[in-house]
Amino acid sequence: MGQRALVTGSAGFIGYHLTARLLAEGWSVTGLDAMTDYYDVSLKQRRHGMLAQQPGFRPVEGRVETAGLVRELAEGVDVIVHLAAQAGVRHSIDAPRSYVEANLIGTFEVLEAARAVQPAHLLMASTSSVYGANTEMPYAEVHKADSPMSFYAATKKATEAMGHSYAHLYAIPTTMFRFFTVYGPWGRPDMALFKFVRAILAGEPIDIYNHGDMRRDFTYVDDLVEGIVRLIGVPPGGEAVGGMDSLSAVAPFRVVNIGNGAPVGLMEFVSAIEAALGQSAEKRFLPMQAGDVPATWADAALIEALTGTLPRTGIAEGVGRFVAWYRDYYRV
Repeated sequence: MGQRALVTGSAGFIGYHLTARLLAEGWSVTGLDAMTDYYDVSLKQRRHGMLAQQPGFRPVEGRVETAGLVRELAEGVDVIVHLAAQAGVRHSIDAPRSYVEANLIGTFEVLEAARAVQPAHLLMASTSSVYGANTEMPYAEVHKADSPMSFYAATKKATEAMGHSYAHLYAIPTTMFRFFTVYGPWGRPDMALFKFVRAILAGEPIDIYNHGDMRRDFTYVDDLVEGIVRLIGVPPGGEAVGGMDSLSAVAPFRVVNIGNGAPVGLMEFVSAIEAALGQSAEKRFLPMQAGDVPATWADAALIEALTGTLPRTGIAEGVGRFVAWYRDYYRV
């Protein structure tokens, strides 16, 4: 019998790509997703519909914070990958309660499920946003992450602390991964790449925050999924990997960055979009948005020490693949 996984947020951008990869490798996957209307539900439904065409996939619609649901679905699985969350830095300013419910209560339900079924590995998504006001770059897992700039980041930092406590108390091998600006086909409509492409094709201006003085460690989704899949096979609990490792001294718990390790300037990013579209953008330069940070940059040394050298898709290639998908999906 092949390996079995529970993936929360399986109709989400990253959840869809990860689940498709696991199914292709012969896993049986139960995918839980709430199909919330934070963005276009039809996009989520299409992702789940494509997964359902592959053998071994069991889709379940429900909220991760529903008491006992994750526990029920986790019975008999080897691995739990918890990706379900209320995402978005800016939305957390307007709707903070949804972050408490999905990110804090939802993660509690996942941890309770893991306590009951004792998977070989529990992997949970955090975010580069937890580095907050930290200005030391590249961001390394051992850096302090105690100054969140948004409530979204605060809830994700809280889930790291919750995960550590359960790992210590109940000996659950737990890896938290911090994602860095993931992009690619089937991406989220609230992300900059999606919004920029849509606006440029419609002849509308795009908003350039901090007057363009921004850098992001853009990570192509296939590269990120490769990192997650490799990390599944290296649960914490053994020896630390040199002075760079975030491995806990008291629990089988580790935090790992998954990023490209090469920040790209916002204007370079826009230029790559214009080149892929063959069309110039009308730019509207604006001040920094509340809760945002001017730059992110991942130190990828730990994940590569654990899993080997990861692929690093260049920005021109990755943006080109997204634009090709967008044109095909929306027939533009």
